[in-house]
Amino acid sequence: MIEFLHPWYLLLGFVIPLIAYFMLRRGLKQEGSLRISNKAILPQSMINRGKRKKYVLQLLELLILILIILGLSGPRITDKLQETTVEVIDIILAVDISSSMLAEDFKPNRLEAVKETAKTFIQNRTEDRVGILVFAGETFIQCPLTVDKEVLTGLLHEVQIAEREYDGTAIGMVIANATNRLRHSDAKSKIIVLLSDGSNNAGELDPITAADMAAQFDIKIYTIGAGTNQSTTFIPNRGHIRNEIDEESLKSIAQKTGGQYFRATDVQSLENVYKEIDQLERTEIEVKEFNLYRELYGWFLIPAMILGLMHRSFNRIWMKRIDS
Repeated sequence: MIEFLHPWYLLLGFVIPLIAYFMLRRGLKQEGSLRISNKAILPQSMINRGKRKKYVLQLLELLILILIILGLSGPRITDKLQETTVEVIDIILAVDISSSMLAEDFKPNRLEAVKETAKTFIQNRTEDRVGILVFAGETFIQCPLTVDKEVLTGLLHEVQIAEREYDGTAIGMVIANATNRLRHSDAKSKIIVLLSDGSNNAGELDPITAADMAAQFDIKIYTIGAGTNQSTTFIPNRGHIRNEIDEESLKSIAQKTGGQYFRATDVQSLENVYKEIDQLERTEIEVKEFNLYRELYGWFLIPAMILGLMHRSFNRIWMKRIDS
């Protein structure tokens, strides 16, 4: 973008037409430097050549004046530069893969509904590093912290229900493992989004103790209790499974770490939970704007100086004028 540092000089441009008019009027009345009794004795070609020389010199004078005015107005090109600082948030998604996640109160089942809504959440975290832990009776790393959302969603798609020998719900252990992966992070914010449809019944660590440990490393935990209030759920090939969401523990975990507890009883409410967490933990972007100026006055004043020297030379050589 072109701007002018001293734009008021441009007002002098209105004087240019007056000067041009004055030059024209003066040229009609001004006597020549060579006096003769009758101009008829001069060839017309000589007269026309003299007029052309005079017009060229007057045009040079006007052009020099225009260039000087433009140069004095301080033209410059302004480029706006932006320096963006992004405060990255490190997020671990801890997803329950115990057998109860096959319940069909969420369509097509709890696990598939969680995977689909979590995928949207991941795609919205464009600048953040996200990792995935899955847990049942034991904890497994599905994907370490990464900014590669394609890899994340691909690995999330591959998440399956745990084998029977690993069944259970080790909430304390998954918090401890997620804390271990976040404790050395230099991110401004570190959070764990823990989704479970049961209560802690496996592992060697109590969930509340694990939450205290996470709080010591300034890790915030958002907990989600997923499932309806039915007392039991029938799981194909696994029979009836009792619904045992330990809401009190999940609330305590969130409270101890400065997070929040959410309850999701269907796909829509689960989507709303992830949207709310997404809004609560937004990446901070600091934008600083700088102006870079490229001065252009030289492009006008230097040609004006060159044309001025040409004008002087033409006067002496071409017009045979001698300074008094």
